[in-house]
Amino acid sequence: MITDATGRAVAFVLAPGQDDELPHAIPLLDKLPGVSKWVIADRGYSSHAFREHVRSLGARPVIATRRNDEMVSCPSWIYTNRNQVERLWARLKGLAAKQTDRAVATRYEKTARSFMGILCLAAAYDWTEN
Repeated sequence: MITDATGRAVAFVLAPGQDDELPHAIPLLDKLPGVSKWVIADRGYSSHAFREHVRSLGARPVIATRRNDEMVSCPSWIYTNRNQVERLWARLKGLAAKQTDRAVATRYEKTARSFMGILCLAAAYDWTEN
């Protein structure tokens, strides 16, 4: 999921629960309508290829390295915003608990298509509330 600076959903894709999210990150970034100044992600997205792709888009990657990788510059004052996505998921789960019988929190929907519909509905509701 990608959020804007205020923590609202901009784009998201569904991935199987057992899959790594990194292969889905580049196509997700390509869905953005414009170039942002920063791309902030957690250690799970730490990869040289992903950082280069972010730079090719004209943005600066702010991704902490994994413990066994060589350190790269990661400004801590901007990296503190990396939890925007986690806060958004918490809001969506809370909204869904009030509005759609916990469909997001419990992944009640059986198919990916119907779950994506519930996510879009919850994200649209979040946009109107914030």
